[in-house]
Amino acid sequence: MTQRTAVENSALNIVVLVKYVPDAQFDRHLTGDSHTIDRNESILSELDEYALEAALALTDARGGAKGGNVVTALTLGPASAAAAVKKSLQIGATQGLHVSDEALAGSDASATSLALAAAINSLGPVDLVITGMASTDGETSIVPAQLAARLGLAQITFASALDVDGNTVTARRDGDDFSEEIQATLPALVSVTDQANEPRYPNFKGIIAAKKKKVTTVSLADLGLAPSAVGHAGSLTQVTAAAERPARTAGTIITDSGDAGIQLVDFLAAQKLI
Repeated sequence: MTQRTAVENSALNIVVLVKYVPDAQFDRHLTGDSHTIDRNESILSELDEYALEAALALTDARGGAKGGNVVTALTLGPASAAAAVKKSLQIGATQGLHVSDEALAGSDASATSLALAAAINSLGPVDLVITGMASTDGETSIVPAQLAARLGLAQITFASALDVDGNTVTARRDGDDFSEEIQATLPALVSVTDQANEPRYPNFKGIIAAKKKKVTTVSLADLGLAPSAVGHAGSLTQVTAAAERPARTAGTIITDSGDAGIQLVDFLAAQKLI
C-alpha cells in the first residue's frame, strides 16, 4: 500500500468497509448447493455504522469535505449491496466504491479480504481503513486482520475510542477490568466496537446530497484479479453441509399443587443443574 505522509490536523483520506447483511429482524436462511446466506432481506450492517461514525467524526473535526477530507464507503457484493453504500452516503460518506462481480459469490473471509485489499489499493494513498468489529452475518472478526496483513498496515482491533494527531492514530481498547491505549503510525487499519460512539442517522439534507455523490462500481478485471482467486475456488473454507435449526420443544410445565418447589428441584437435579 502506498505510504502517505500526514502532518498535524491535515486532511484525512479514510476508507470505511460497509457490508450488506441479512436483517436480524428476520430468520436467516441458506440457499443453493453452496449453502450461502440468502440476502433478499438485507440492510447496512449495524456494526459498520460505528466505523462510519468514527470516520466522519475524525473528518468533521478537520473541516469535513470542504477541508479536503474524503470518506470512501467500500462494499463488496452483488448489485443489491449498493444499498449499503447509498445509505453510507446519506449518513455522510463522501463517495462510494462497490466491488461487484459474479465470481465473488461464495467468497470466504480470505477471498473477501483479497478483493477488498485490491479495491483499497486502487484508490491510491489512504490514511486510515476503518471497519466494524465484525459483520453481523458471518461474525468471524478476522477480515480486518487479514486485510491489514495484505495491505502491510499496522492494525488496531476492537477500539472503543479513536483519535488522530499528526501522523499517529491512538485508540483505546477496553477489557473487562482494564483499558489500554494503543498507538500506530499512519497509514493504519482500525476496527471499532459498538461502544466507540453513537452513529448518526441520515437526515433530509444528507439524503438529498447523497444523490449527487459519486459511486464507482468495479469488477475483478478492473482490480486485476482472476475469478479463480475469489469465490468458492479461491476460498480456504467451504460449507459442506447445513441443516435447519430444530424447532424448539414445549419444555416441561410444572403445575403447582402445593409441591411445585419439590418438582422444580427434582427437575433441576435430573438435568444435573444442581
